[in-house]
Amino acid sequence: MKILSDLFSTDYGLMSISGIVFMLGMGVFFVSFFKRKMREDAAAAAKR
Repeated sequence: MKILSDLFSTDYGLMSISGIVFMLGMGVFFVSFFKRKMREDAAAAAKR
């Protein structure tokens, strides 16, 4: 349990958590962004 207390109570632990959350959020954003752009491109190609 020392690991969890270090993770949530020290500055380097909190920076690690914020880095992990940021990277996961960025991954979710890019997946949704690319999927939306692929749908838009497919719709534009089907129109032509």
